[in-house]
Amino acid sequence: MADFTLSKDADGVGVITWDVPNKSMNVLSMEGITELEACFDAALADDDIKGIVITSAKADFAGGMDLNIIAKMKEAAGDNPAQGLMDGLMNMHAILRKIERAGMDPKTNKGGKPVAAALPGTALGIGLELPLATHRIFAADNPKAKIGLPEIKVGIFPGMGGTTRVSRLVGAMAAAPILLEGRMLDPKKAKMSQLVHEVVPADELLATAKAWVLSAKDADILKPWDAKGWKMPGGAPYHPAGFMTFVGASAMVNGNTKGVYPAAKALLSAVYEGAMVPFDTALKIEARWFTNVLMNPSSSAMIRSLFINKEALEKGANRPAVDDQKVSRVGVLGAGMMGAGIAYVAANAGIEVVLIDQAQDAADRGKSYAEGILDKGMARKKVTPEKKAEVLSRITATTDLDALKGCDLIVEAVFEDIGVKAEMTKKVEAIVGEDCIFASNTSTLPITELAKASVRPEQFIGIHFFSPVDKMLLVEIIKGKETGDIAVAKALDFVRQIRKTPIVVNDARFFYANRCIIPYINEGIRLAAEGVDLPLIENGAKLLGFPLGPLQLVDETSIDLGVKIAKATKAAMGDAYPDEAVDEIVFWMADQNRLGKKNGAGFYTYDEAGKRGLLWDGFNAEFPVADVQPDLDEVQHRLMMAQVLEAVRALEDGVLTDIREGDVGAILGWGFAPWSGGPFSWLDIIGAAKAVEICDNLTATHGPRFATPSLLRDMADRGETFYGRFGTGIDTAAA
Repeated sequence: MADFTLSKDADGVGVITWDVPNKSMNVLSMEGITELEACFDAALADDDIKGIVITSAKADFAGGMDLNIIAKMKEAAGDNPAQGLMDGLMNMHAILRKIERAGMDPKTNKGGKPVAAALPGTALGIGLELPLATHRIFAADNPKAKIGLPEIKVGIFPGMGGTTRVSRLVGAMAAAPILLEGRMLDPKKAKMSQLVHEVVPADELLATAKAWVLSAKDADILKPWDAKGWKMPGGAPYHPAGFMTFVGASAMVNGNTKGVYPAAKALLSAVYEGAMVPFDTALKIEARWFTNVLMNPSSSAMIRSLFINKEALEKGANRPAVDDQKVSRVGVLGAGMMGAGIAYVAANAGIEVVLIDQAQDAADRGKSYAEGILDKGMARKKVTPEKKAEVLSRITATTDLDALKGCDLIVEAVFEDIGVKAEMTKKVEAIVGEDCIFASNTSTLPITELAKASVRPEQFIGIHFFSPVDKMLLVEIIKGKETGDIAVAKALDFVRQIRKTPIVVNDARFFYANRCIIPYINEGIRLAAEGVDLPLIENGAKLLGFPLGPLQLVDETSIDLGVKIAKATKAAMGDAYPDEAVDEIVFWMADQNRLGKKNGAGFYTYDEAGKRGLLWDGFNAEFPVADVQPDLDEVQHRLMMAQVLEAVRALEDGVLTDIREGDVGAILGWGFAPWSGGPFSWLDIIGAAKAVEICDNLTATHGPRFATPSLLRDMADRGETFYGRFGTGIDTAAA
């Protein structure tokens, strides 16, 4: 079966229907490109066809492009992959340009056939770039549909004409949120942004589009940029208004990306240069910049981690082969911030929730947390009153443990104390059914130890949410030594239901995410203790692409939590405890009652509304700034390697069993330099040999915490990459 088919109705309208077999969403493939062109050529050549409508047989129009096309273009070009990409892109541009011109005379701009796009639902990426090449876009009035160009979020930019067409359609300033932020809009907002022309009732979509193509005149199908005298909306770069727009856009891009995301800069360059030349030349400029981005290992790594690997994990790449374990009723123990957040995301996903706390008013406050989120959604017109009532009706807030009867999953989110958790485990297991899975939301306590309180340890597992639960995309699932396949599958299916991304790790102190986050925070504090200027620490981290510097991160998570973790870790490790220098700072800050954002005083200052201000100058009164400051490279190597080496050690120790989970988990869990694709992708980009060189230098200067793991040294000796040895998908080092 073909992806695209052409039919003709009695009125002379040719309908090109996109319907990829065996897929719930249309994606464009190499074969599909060929079929699309063939259908369009046939429609143009048929004198009985007066106009053309491109639509989808599915509920949505299209979700984008099969990114394997990029790899195929490279492979087909052999030793010159850049040329292969450029040729492939220009071929696609030619097809879309053929649709846009639709057979009109190049001199008179007359005689073409009207082409409309009828979008029944979501249209993203190439699913919007194709309609943008038509003459009029009709979208069904479907509030669940998303229309936009989100490519920037996975390390590329709209490179099939979307960048050039949108910027010329609305001007550089109005195009910025669409192109540089990857905003996805519902149909009505898409119309306001000029991405679609008309929003019509779904049952009238095709008929309306057909009626338009039958009535369209030559002037209706001529694109503005093909008409004589066209000028860039808002001004071209050499126009006074346009000059200021592009100066501002350049500052915004560099301010937001810190220069480490190649796609954003390339996109802006394509718009800037393209605005000064004819349209067809602008398309060639766009293709060159897109090729440049695709050849950058950063983009390959981001595509792999944030699209291919993330999607694979969400589809259950590491799920045990057991029957469906969909959750219908979940019990949440503890109605604090974490428990309340878990209750909300579960109820919002259609799951019945029993929210338990010791006091009824505490349980009610937990439910009101969900109400607050829904109220914000209503204020933004994203949640209806009916939806709010429906979600809240699924949450039963109570102190009665007997209400947990019938739950097939329990998520415990009580105080971080083994004794307290053990008591709750025993009480609840005596009430729930024998098939119920018990999960702890602990962030630090070993799951194997907690499972000792259970009479069914094979049904005991860790499900570690990140705060705030409603916003954070990652969930870390932790297998204890006796955790069984059913428990793992139940946890994975639950995470899938609440539309988050899971990683599965084996039990060890701090699991995976905290194991890597804590050294990052600690290294920032060590640098501060050594007298490194605080802005150098924070900005050094941000110039690596981290959303928060280590000192801001410890403020966000709270300094007293750091004290608790330090004390617990020291008690567990004894003489092997390595962080005395860090404790000196953390304990001193706690003694000064500077506990971070939560009490408005930490490494940063905060105003009465809790807004973060400048770094606190009182810190250097106690710990003076050193006369000699380290190079930026050294600061960045310390901050980066503190995390990356823990990721490698987690793989060595068997805590991680899949480097895809290590990369995706790092980006989604604590914002690890998304441009890099994650710690293992970053090591592949710089090469194992270079990583060993950095580690050896840091070890000589700063001690054994930077010692090169045996695995990394072995890979350097063999000239291997992580994805070449352990992973799947594109090998970034060769991309």
